[in-house]
Amino acid sequence: MVVPRDSAVGEQSPDGGRKAAKGVKRVAVVESDKSESHTALVRRARRINRELAEIYPYAHPELDFENPFQLVVATVLSAQTTDLRVNQTTPALFAKYPTPEDLATADPEQVEEILRPTGFFRAKTKSVIGLSKALVEDFGGEVPGRLEDLVKLPGVGRKTAFVVLGNAFGRPGITVDTHFQRLVRRWKWTEVTEPDKIEAAVGALFPKSDWTMLSHHVIFHGRRICHARKPACGACPIAPLCPAYGEGETDPEKAKKLLKYEKGGYPGQRLNPPQAYLDAGGKPAPPLGSA
Repeated sequence: MVVPRDSAVGEQSPDGGRKAAKGVKRVAVVESDKSESHTALVRRARRINRELAEIYPYAHPELDFENPFQLVVATVLSAQTTDLRVNQTTPALFAKYPTPEDLATADPEQVEEILRPTGFFRAKTKSVIGLSKALVEDFGGEVPGRLEDLVKLPGVGRKTAFVVLGNAFGRPGITVDTHFQRLVRRWKWTEVTEPDKIEAAVGALFPKSDWTMLSHHVIFHGRRICHARKPACGACPIAPLCPAYGEGETDPEKAKKLLKYEKGGYPGQRLNPPQAYLDAGGKPAPPLGSA
């Protein structure tokens, strides 16, 4: 069902997104209910993804990595902390332990000291040393490219496995992190709450080839605009497609102040972001300990 509400969706901006209008403008905002057919849901979901692709043409994994080993370790370390803090910590870790063989035989106390800024550093040290030993003993020191092998590694679940498969091996997967869970429920793509069920429900709405970039688009939007506590509804380019419009700040100027990362003119999560991100106005994050 489509009903008119006040929104601040305005004209197309130079970077491919849409900027908020100066005044409040009447737009048609979708209000999903149980009468929405599956076909209509698929169309709306895919349209949202197309819009997000225009808003974030530079969407990418926000962990710095140069190879599959670095990515799987960084993803394990990202639990209960920000990608920024992981990116600020892993340069020292990988400089000292560049391969699974190196990390598998590392002194745990020395690894703990490096990982301390990420929080839960003792448990994370156990996981990354354990997964390194498993890589050496079971996979010849190489990160496997199959889901069923990845989830056998210490500290690696389906979410981490799909991050690695999609971004290190180019194999489609849906990354159901906290941002993804929040947004797909706000958009009424699914009502389920378990990550594996969300993965299945959302995956059924899209071609498999879309899954990895869909994950990036949704997570980017959750970090920049559709925040957990106070979404910037008045600055959201996909407000007309959102059943949850109005849960956050609808005033365009107030909403604009809630934008994060490059949308708000602030540094991003990566110390070494892709060139496309920099070309779009994104700024690299500062190293650990910088002013």
